Amino acid sequence: MNQSATTPDRAGQARKLAVIVVGLAAVVVAMLCAFALPSVNSGPHNIPVGVTGSQDATAALSKALSGEEWDVSTYDDEKALTAAVKDREVMGGIVPAEGHLTAYTATAGGAQSAATLTSAATALAKQQQAEVTVTDLRPFPSEDPRGSGFSSAALPMIFGGMIPAMILSRLFPGHAGLRLRLAGGIAFAVVAGFAVAAFLQYGTGSLSGDYLMTSLGLSLGMAALCLTLLGLESLMGMAGFGLGAAVVMLLGNPLSGLASGPHWLPNGWATLGQLLPPGASGSLLRANAFFDGTGGGGSALTLGCWVLLGLALILIADRRGPREAAVEEPGRQPQLV
Repeated sequence: MNQSATTPDRAGQARKLAVIVVGLAAVVVAMLCAFALPSVNSGPHNIPVGVTGSQDATAALSKALSGEEWDVSTYDDEKALTAAVKDREVMGGIVPAEGHLTAYTATAGGAQSAATLTSAATALAKQQQAEVTVTDLRPFPSEDPRGSGFSSAALPMIFGGMIPAMILSRLFPGHAGLRLRLAGGIAFAVVAGFAVAAFLQYGTGSLSGDYLMTSLGLSLGMAALCLTLLGLESLMGMAGFGLGAAVVMLLGNPLSGLASGPHWLPNGWATLGQLLPPGASGSLLRANAFFDGTGGGGSALTLGCWVLLGLALILIADRRGPREAAVEEPGRQPQLV
């Protein structure tokens, strides 16, 4: 009898082990796809650039810049083109003249895109036996000309949302600690956002925008991630937290485009990356730190939606908690008065 009871138990354990092994293998493959595919297919994709000059010159430039690497727009004059670069309508532009080409770039908007445009302008000038001048309208700060500090902000922003959510869930578990977790998540996002901005702007000199605006943007990004993870954990436990963390790490991190800019990723991947908190946080940081907030409205709206999602999940968990407690509470015999 004991042997017959043990056999089904071992069979069940074997099936459970097989499911776990296959599931873990699937996670590893998904991780490989998320990190490898965007890297393998990375490169210039529809980089918006502007050209200006005579009709023949702009037509020749547009033809030279044809292909999936570029998205060419024509402007009336050089002033309009430079304004478009500063307003983030285009990543840069080329202005032809007799025996000379001027390339306008915005390295802070995407270092690799700026380098590619510079290379293209240099090649065109060589073909025309002309001189070329490169003017960087939005460079990185002189203290960090390669933008190393800015690029390194990706993982701190991600872990700045994940780690506090995990710790708060452990320190204040259950429905009784739900509101404390919410308050702690918001407080942490504000404090951490201002601290990270202070370090990057005044410690390393990597940022050059308005400190208050940059800090609030970083706080919004960390709140979007932290509150969403807290909401998932409140509704589904650590399984919900694990699911959210996996999406952030496997998709959000490699698709954020913080170091390269979104135009260096394939179109579909880039769009997905900008809809996730890491990508939206990086784009908002870029806008606030180097472009006076220009072009950051969409990213701020995306992060605001994630914050609202997290709050909604927490609210549902808060409303559901008392009802579940009432159901699970042992029944009482009515007392006679």
